[in-house]
Amino acid sequence: MADMVIPVTAIPRDAGWVVIHKRLERILRQEGLNVSQKQPKRGRLWLIDGSIVRPGPEFPNHVWLSDFKQNRTYHKFPFCILNVIDEKFCECLIAKLE
Repeated sequence: MADMVIPVTAIPRDAGWVVIHKRLERILRQEGLNVSQKQPKRGRLWLIDGSIVRPGPEFPNHVWLSDFKQNRTYHKFPFCILNVIDEKFCECLIAKLE
């Protein structure tokens, strides 16, 4: 377990100090110490200028979107609708009333 990474804030917290991690990271950077940056989310393509490219669907039924809507009728009766949409053609594959 020598490879285990311990957060910078763990040591002062174990000593009983109240630690704000962003403030501690700022102090460490001012002192010239290396602070690891937050890992990017999976599936993102980062460009040099910091912008993100999101790959789109390549063929029909490649990417589906799902959306769950909830509402009430005029007489306060609740209902839910599940929509499944094909992203390539933006057409609704199914709309199921629950």
